[in-house]
Amino acid sequence: MSDSMKEELVDVLGFDPDTLREKYRQERDKRLREDGNEQYVEVTGDFSKYVDDPYVEQIIEREPLTDEVDVIVIGGGFGGLILGARLREAGVKGVRIVEKGGDFGGTWYWNRYPGAACDVESYIYLPLLEELGTMPSRKYARAPEILAHSKLIGEKFDLYANACFQTEVTGVEWDDEERKWLVSTNRGDRMKARFVCMANGPLNRPKLPGIPGIDAFKGHTFHTSRWDYAYTGGSSEGNLEKLSDKQVGIIGTGATAVQCVPHLGAAAKQLYVFQRTPSSIDVRDDRPTDPEWASSLKPGWQKERIRNFTALTSGAMVTEDLVHDGWTEIVGNLMKMMKSRNAGALRKASLESKFEIADFQKMNQIRSRVEHVVQDPKTADALKPWYRQFCKRPCFHDEYLDTFNRPNVELVDTDGKGVERITEEGVVANGKEYELDCLIFATGFEVGTDY
Repeated sequence: MSDSMKEELVDVLGFDPDTLREKYRQERDKRLREDGNEQYVEVTGDFSKYVDDPYVEQIIEREPLTDEVDVIVIGGGFGGLILGARLREAGVKGVRIVEKGGDFGGTWYWNRYPGAACDVESYIYLPLLEELGTMPSRKYARAPEILAHSKLIGEKFDLYANACFQTEVTGVEWDDEERKWLVSTNRGDRMKARFVCMANGPLNRPKLPGIPGIDAFKGHTFHTSRWDYAYTGGSSEGNLEKLSDKQVGIIGTGATAVQCVPHLGAAAKQLYVFQRTPSSIDVRDDRPTDPEWASSLKPGWQKERIRNFTALTSGAMVTEDLVHDGWTEIVGNLMKMMKSRNAGALRKASLESKFEIADFQKMNQIRSRVEHVVQDPKTADALKPWYRQFCKRPCFHDEYLDTFNRPNVELVDTDGKGVERITEEGVVANGKEYELDCLIFATGFEVGTDY
């Protein structure tokens, strides 16, 4: 692109794309680490408490199984439930779902932290709505409703009848003589199946940061996916009344923290939010389901809506947006930009460049929102995300940013470096120790590690 066209583009856009690209590079480079996934510690041994199931009162005792079924499905989340439902519809009776948790639900069985909800609209996220004849209560259903929906799928398609809960698969072997799969578990099972299907999604095994001293803290700790309501009080709706006299720290500012931090801020005596990289926080605009809209839907509406969402988020030039949310907006912005009378400087640009500029515009809007909501300029500046929208999972929330206006909430930004160490008394970041009663890890799940 010539210098004159670049100048024209800057005039039209109101910002310089080259300046933003350089800013993004600087912010990326300060966060690059040679250790990659090695920066985390495996949740075994002394850390195994972080994967214990806090939702079952006792392990269900049973004899090891050595029987045979047609299909064994490993995992009882949405993937396993949809597969089980479709197999039932196809007339397959011998279906067994093997699930580590105490019930169906997958990630929604484990993640019951305050504020937990889907961040893709529930009308496309919750599977089999038409098959079950149900409709979510809100545009973004909350965790208890999603868990209940999972159980309803299990009941509707009779998947409880043959399921193995509180059971973890330890081995899968093919027996050439019998032409069957042998599935071993931690309960001593040696089950046989004609087919084995893997539906064991990654968002269930907590990931812990390998921060020096992580095992030294003498206060109370837990991971958000194993929320300790016995310690905090309250429920997934909030009201964490037992934290009213506690100094609480939370490490992590991703999708989980964005949802639970408002409840922690409302309850704790003091809350410290330790941040390495800010999330992009767009408008959520949650609302109850309109019964008139729901009753107007025609058969096949959910599949049509899912196809529309998938096309838009994949970059397809779809003229109609059925979902109208932050996920689909970037393609809408691109379409508007290309139709604009001022798009002359963009006409010769590649489609990739046009997408990049639409992304720049969206992220400028998100950064502007931070300035508008967060009152302290220093805190607002630290909460601005400097990267492309899908570099870090986009977040959508209407209370997270405003939480940092509370006098009892402090953002501890580490400028990409992360927390230095954990002591017996608390957390050290930027050379300062923050004394805590409780430390919460909102540090995500094991994805891509070697173990």
